[in-house]
Amino acid sequence: MGAIDDLPPLREVIRTHDLQARKSMGQNFLLDLNLTAKIARQAGDLTGCDVLEIGPGPGGLTRGLLSEGARHVLAIEKDARCLPALSEVAAAYPGRLTVLEGDALDIDPLAHLTPPIRVAANLPYNVGTELLVRWLTPQDWPPFWQSLTLMFQREVAERIVAGPGSKTYGRLAILAQWRADARIVLQLPPEAFTPPPKVSSSVVHLQALPKPRFEADAAVLSRVVAAAFNQRRKMLRAALKGVAPDIEDRLIAAGLSPTDRAEQIPLEGFCALARAVAQT
Repeated sequence: MGAIDDLPPLREVIRTHDLQARKSMGQNFLLDLNLTAKIARQAGDLTGCDVLEIGPGPGGLTRGLLSEGARHVLAIEKDARCLPALSEVAAAYPGRLTVLEGDALDIDPLAHLTPPIRVAANLPYNVGTELLVRWLTPQDWPPFWQSLTLMFQREVAERIVAGPGSKTYGRLAILAQWRADARIVLQLPPEAFTPPPKVSSSVVHLQALPKPRFEADAAVLSRVVAAAFNQRRKMLRAALKGVAPDIEDRLIAAGLSPTDRAEQIPLEGFCALARAVAQT
């Protein structure tokens, strides 16, 4: 485990502060600082950027982000046990790390960040998908972030980048790919973590597009996609009958077959359907 700064190795930090990962908080700590620095590099050139990090734990990725040149890191940590270790990181990088204690689902980070902003996090498993959906569905687009570099369980990562015809293709893929370029940039085995989770993990990089790929009202698209995939085994005319009374006509107007199923429809098709449904 190579040194990326003058702070102690993470195993020593965890031992010093008695930081055993808690399953109830979705914690699995990455202890290899070379690996956390590698993840930080997947976020792109961080010089001149503020970075939002969720769930820093003992600060492994935090140190990677700072050592890779992030202008400022805002770390939101729910586990008060981690705060002393993070204070040591802040002292080693004067003026470049702010730590907020609390739940990332309840905190508005924008008062503490200056654009350009990137998000990089080894997300706690129990809140990762909810945070991603929030970041992908703001009221206004472009969003506050330029890119998201996030670690998920591999199954979730595959859902984000999935294409039509795949069993993992669904609402998450549509939300991500409508407004961003999404790709898996790193795979991590369970043994990279302490304690090792039961599943493999993947790092996904999402680059925000200046505008959505295809025209559609965000609320209508979200409603149509949710209804289609909630009953993905059904034909669209049955799965979407609650969306509009004349849904077959609207499917045909969008260039779709009423007998198709949700997993067969590409992003462009769902956007065309959202436009057809929005017409009065």
